Amino acid sequence: MARSARQSKILELISTKEIETQDELARELKNANFDITQATISRDIKELGLTKILSTSGKYKYAIIGSDEQQISNKYVSIFREAVISVKSALNLVVIKTIKGLGAGVCSFIDKLNLTELVGAVNGDDTVMLIFPSASLSSDAVVALNDMLG
Repeated sequence: MARSARQSKILELISTKEIETQDELARELKNANFDITQATISRDIKELGLTKILSTSGKYKYAIIGSDEQQISNKYVSIFREAVISVKSALNLVVIKTIKGLGAGVCSFIDKLNLTELVGAVNGDDTVMLIFPSASLSSDAVVALNDMLG
């Protein structure tokens, strides 16, 4: 599978599970049908800028640490472009269809975008739903997201 799909899966895994080690991450990726090596995981962790933080359970886990002023890396935009199938609005909602298994990764990326007046975002396996206070704001978001798709 493509590197961007694998890295998107890594983002999904670390956002939904407490992944403590590279071995644990490798196991999770293999369970998701990604054939990877230790070197590949190490390289992905570096490229994605992952770091270990102390979780609420007292364990250390991989996470993405960034400030609001930090620019979104081209890597995340590349993953977004390859993972997203369509972006459409329905009244005050935006529905994003993704490749199967990449909904959480795309949702995590969208959270980092700080879209104007985004009320909330929820995701499934292959769908992300964004909630805005009005139809015009959702339309603006669709234009911005589709512009990112190129």
